[in-house]
Amino acid sequence: MSPAVKTSSLTGAAVSPMIPVLVCALAIFLLSGMDAAMKSLVIAVGVYNTVLWRSMVSTLIAGAAWSAGPRSKPALPVLGLHALRAAVVGIVLVSFFWGLARLPLAEAIGLSFVAPLFALLLAALLLGERIKRQAVWASLAGIAGVAIILAGQFGAASRSQDALLGTAAVLVSTVFYGYNLILARRQALVAKPVEILLFQNLCIAVILGLAAPWLAVALPRDLWLHLVGVAMLSLAGQFLMSWAYARAEAQYLIPTEYSAFIWAIALGWFFFGEEVAWTTLTGACLIVAGCLIAARANPKLAEPIEAVV
Repeated sequence: MSPAVKTSSLTGAAVSPMIPVLVCALAIFLLSGMDAAMKSLVIAVGVYNTVLWRSMVSTLIAGAAWSAGPRSKPALPVLGLHALRAAVVGIVLVSFFWGLARLPLAEAIGLSFVAPLFALLLAALLLGERIKRQAVWASLAGIAGVAIILAGQFGAASRSQDALLGTAAVLVSTVFYGYNLILARRQALVAKPVEILLFQNLCIAVILGLAAPWLAVALPRDLWLHLVGVAMLSLAGQFLMSWAYARAEAQYLIPTEYSAFIWAIALGWFFFGEEVAWTTLTGACLIVAGCLIAARANPKLAEPIEAVV
């Protein structure tokens, strides 16, 4: 088969790579808008309540889609895998959005790009895969990028402590997101995307709900429409990304992931008046370069199977 054309296993029709690339780019735009909207919600009601209520709304939407189509009850081992990944994703969401509220949008997104590098290292530790030379160079580039971004934070004394805490939270989220990528590939072999979305959000809502008697607060009425919009953006972005990766090779789609940094710069400036330091730009470029090297070393782990945030 020519690399310029990939046959969809879902439709049987030949699809030009340009169409999935455009669809994936649209998915990244929607998810970037979701990040900006989530930041404003976290600032308003805190990360716990934002993630809790979003998971509940997403569960209702995904549950309706799951009920409307062909479905089967997942086996107990599959439910266990859903629960395990939900716990990991819950840590990813809480730590990432907690850090996002304390960092410029572009800076948080730039730091989050190191997740595929962590996935490569975790694959070596957990799956026994051999670390290739490209992965070593990719990791060095990513570490250098993070170091440059951190150096820029030390230059802003007025926010250095808060920024460092936010950076630590985002980096914690990327470590768990790397593990999430490995779990997601196991999950994709035993469950369909709609089922994954439903049980992932349901399990997150249940896990976070255990602390509801102490931490949950009623969402202000004027924020409910905002929350529903966030959930719709998240689900639409995940669906479009899954559609694109089912119809084109990762080598065409991976570069579109990094358009999120451009959208983060624009949305951060427009909604929050954030300026982007040259250290953030330089560090993000190094991290992206490392991820592209990683994609050559192991494309299946370097590509996100879906966005969880």
